[in-house]
Amino acid sequence: MQFDPNELELIAVYKLLTGSVIPRPIGWVSSISEDGINNLAPFSYFNAVGDDPPHLVFSTGIGNHTNKDTLNNVLATKQFVVNMVTEDLVEQMNTTAQAVHSDVDEFELAGVTPILSKKIKPMRVKESPISFECELTHHYFLEGHKDGGACVIIGRIVMMHFDDAMISDNHKINLENYKPISRLAGSNYAKIGELFSVKRN
Repeated sequence: MQFDPNELELIAVYKLLTGSVIPRPIGWVSSISEDGINNLAPFSYFNAVGDDPPHLVFSTGIGNHTNKDTLNNVLATKQFVVNMVTEDLVEQMNTTAQAVHSDVDEFELAGVTPILSKKIKPMRVKESPISFECELTHHYFLEGHKDGGACVIIGRIVMMHFDDAMISDNHKINLENYKPISRLAGSNYAKIGELFSVKRN
């Protein structure tokens, strides 16, 4: 079967894309408004895009031509934190995926603990074993949209936070202790399954 995305309904494009581009890591992004209100929301259009210098990317949809609080905050303050989501944080992460009024503090809503960052104003999630403080370097609004589109956000990592249990020898990540989750389609998520290695030629 072949599909021209320009001829499909948006929901069909979404299902085909998010059901096939899997698994996707989840960036649990914390930001702060100009009025000092904490915001916390998960994004599965998220990944690392470089290490020299280190950058992370995520994108946020603009449904009904309305920006999400995360986007407004990041564009206003030029800062955000990406907190990684582990198996024991799934419910809290899911709670922060709700659409709530901009004056609601999602840290309080989800029952997680805000702690100070070292170099930027947005708070980190204490319960997350890995967090990255980021400063906005680029943003780009996708063109040719039907219902508001999306904005791509790229941030330079200015500070990394790792729980000691996450690190093994020579700065390698201990996956047995980390236990990250990833996004699939619909309401489905995945844990790390069977691992295998393939050496480069």
